[in-house]
Amino acid sequence: MELKTIATHHVPVHYFEGGKGQALVYLHGAGGLTAEDPFLAALAARYHVYAPLLPGYGPSQECETLRTMLDIALHTADVVDALGLSDPILVGHSMGGMIAGEMAALAPHSVSRLALLAPAGLWLDAHPVPDIFAMLPYQLPQYLFHDVEAGRARMAAGTKMDDPEWLKGFLVTNARQLGMAGKLLFPIPDRGLSQRLYRVRAKTVVVWGDSDKLIVPAYGDAFKAAIANSQLVRVANAGHMLPQEQPGAVIEALARLS
Repeated sequence: MELKTIATHHVPVHYFEGGKGQALVYLHGAGGLTAEDPFLAALAARYHVYAPLLPGYGPSQECETLRTMLDIALHTADVVDALGLSDPILVGHSMGGMIAGEMAALAPHSVSRLALLAPAGLWLDAHPVPDIFAMLPYQLPQYLFHDVEAGRARMAAGTKMDDPEWLKGFLVTNARQLGMAGKLLFPIPDRGLSQRLYRVRAKTVVVWGDSDKLIVPAYGDAFKAAIANSQLVRVANAGHMLPQEQPGAVIEALARLS
């Protein structure tokens, strides 16, 4: 994947681009995105992928003028326009799925194919979403991954989570990223999306890991019920980070949009 930059009204946006085929825009979750992400490679094997980074992620500068969900959804729509894309497949994971859902609700005639991968954005009193902002790094893998030990190794990238240098780097990066993510997810990820999902006209596939302990599978049923033209696909042996744990199964689910 090649890292590129494009100008927008608010800030320059860094994005990954690669692959051939139908245009697909991928919106990352609160954990961010790297060029080495296996899911990006899997997407690029079938699609022409554009994966923009939110302000504060990777080399992207922070942006104080993006304050609300509406600001961020419209900014992301500006990114799609700046890339010269017309009605690409729109895919979002977790926080990115929340943004993608908002975009499809705000402009229902501009998004015809939508994939929501364990999206945030709803709140069920019977299934409260754990507060990731209050968690220490070593606590995250048990909520994010089906295979907790493999997830811990993936997050630590070859070292250990109690290594002081790794921990320092993680906390610095996390502080920048959660500055943006907090605008959407803190204290709870409810910004009224449930009241707008009825506006979505896109053919939609909602994909959920059976072992998701962060945003439990009951939320998948709620999204399916709220979006008229939608299908729900459950992925075995996958937690909240299902694009990383089961990229092939997620790609197979996306094929339903063709």
